[in-house]
Amino acid sequence: MAIPRCADADTDTDTDTDTDRGARRPERVVVLALDGVYPFELGMPSRILGAADGRYEVLTCSVDGGPVRTSADFGITVEHGPEALESADTVVVAAVSPSRVSADLPETVAAALARIRPGARVVSICTGAFVLAAAGLLDGHRATTHWQVADAFRRMFPRVELDPDVLFVEDGRMLTSAGAASGVDICLHLVRQDHGSELANKVARRCVVPPFRDGGQAQYIEQPVPQQGPASTAATRAWALERLAEPLALADLAAHARMSRRTFARRFQDEVGLSPGRWLIQQRVVRARHLLEASDLSVDQIAGHVGFATGASLRQHLHAAIGVSPQTYRRTFQRTR
Repeated sequence: MAIPRCADADTDTDTDTDTDRGARRPERVVVLALDGVYPFELGMPSRILGAADGRYEVLTCSVDGGPVRTSADFGITVEHGPEALESADTVVVAAVSPSRVSADLPETVAAALARIRPGARVVSICTGAFVLAAAGLLDGHRATTHWQVADAFRRMFPRVELDPDVLFVEDGRMLTSAGAASGVDICLHLVRQDHGSELANKVARRCVVPPFRDGGQAQYIEQPVPQQGPASTAATRAWALERLAEPLALADLAAHARMSRRTFARRFQDEVGLSPGRWLIQQRVVRARHLLEASDLSVDQIAGHVGFATGASLRQHLHAAIGVSPQTYRRTFQRTR
């Protein structure tokens, strides 16, 4: 996963000040609402990005500026027509009812998408990927959508490299997410990508949602909701997060939860969707990213703070997670700290 959106900061002159950066206009995000749109997904960009301290201006448009029929028992009116797409820095296509998707776009939808300016970032939530694919925007790209419609997507769009087993995919300027709540994940990813994890975490707290779910995390396909209560691993996860600098083994986690290692590993996988070892690595990378952004600690010092044995281990895991070195990641964000 690359982080090109913030790399532009490196081209700023050394005379830029915090006041200058604060005076720049917010990034304009335009959400395209199509007939059959799911209201929940339609509201995500405004709710999540709108909580980012004024960094984004979120507008909603339709293909003709007129009312839009939703997938629910009500319609909506919007303030903008397709011309809003021409000024968008980021375009989001919200999810629509699967009964509305096809391999061919209505002329009005195709004309609206043609207004997107070159270089704009384009995002889809759930079945919005069908719209982007039908417009040819995903040809040759890796993408995802809801797992239940993956087979139909493959039949319609064989030129798209579909990965239905992840929460979201970023391929250049094209970003696609899976079903429903993964739209929250991709919106938080945009904030984190543009402005760093500190602001993304603040937004998550304001919206009372998990601050981070790795895009490569599996979609929860027909996975039963685990029983909560004394047998939950939640308390042990919270305990581990306070001790990331320590060498935590499966035996340590299981002992804290008062379970056998086998039972703990099974219940942890059921609740989190990851093994305890992979989850620990993920949390350590998240903590390392925050320290790279917000501190002047060396790579070796950060490695010690987050529980990686060496700086080399941190470099390896960070590169595996986001495809860049600690130094490159730090340079990307140090101008926006």
